[in-house]
Amino acid sequence: MTTHRILDQTITMPVAVRDASAATVIYDVDLAAARHLAPPGFEVIEVQPGRAQFVLALIDYRDNDLGAYHEIGTILFVRPATGGPDGTFITHLPVDQRFTCVAGSEIWGYPKTVERIEVTHAPTTSRWFLTMNDTLVLDIAVPRGGTDNIPVMAMTSYTLLNGRPHATTFSQGGSGVLLQAGGSGVSLQLGDHPLAAELAGLGLPAEPVSSIWIERMQGSFEEPQPLDHAGQT
Repeated sequence: MTTHRILDQTITMPVAVRDASAATVIYDVDLAAARHLAPPGFEVIEVQPGRAQFVLALIDYRDNDLGAYHEIGTILFVRPATGGPDGTFITHLPVDQRFTCVAGSEIWGYPKTVERIEVTHAPTTSRWFLTMNDTLVLDIAVPRGGTDNIPVMAMTSYTLLNGRPHATTFSQGGSGVLLQAGGSGVSLQLGDHPLAAELAGLGLPAEPVSSIWIERMQGSFEEPQPLDHAGQT
């Protein structure tokens, strides 16, 4: 059993997510622009000539080993240049609580920062405002509601922990799922913060490829594993 001591609290791995709501909005973006955001040693996955996919993830954690908090992720789909499974790399991960910020950074190497995140849930929509340094980054509304289920599936998340590439197996699934092709119900406005300019450089706002809402999400995060030179953990 692996444990980590974070701010005088003991975290036992894996970290469990027992209840959360999550939105995943997928955009088609310019491959060259996406490559500028990827770290050395990782290739951005090309989904069609000159194009990649980029994700805005919005998560309302209600019952989690790291506490209750909100999180917004900007995410690329990548693979290690030396070989390994396709996975995700998070370029920015604002949260609104200090403990999860410290834990996420120290345990996995996630690029968490503590920022102002305001969330308003309505019966059929969820609206999120992200402010950094007193400047609006984004204002996004996504559709919510649904009756479908997604089985818990294992995926790979890549990070740089102390400058070294690591792979983390994480799982996610749940109920109350709404899957929509295209951008119906999604509205994105960007502010004046440098992160907003970075998103604009990818071509956002744009019509999403799809959006997924999970009303009652469960999952877990395993201990990160360093990659060897062959891209294996």
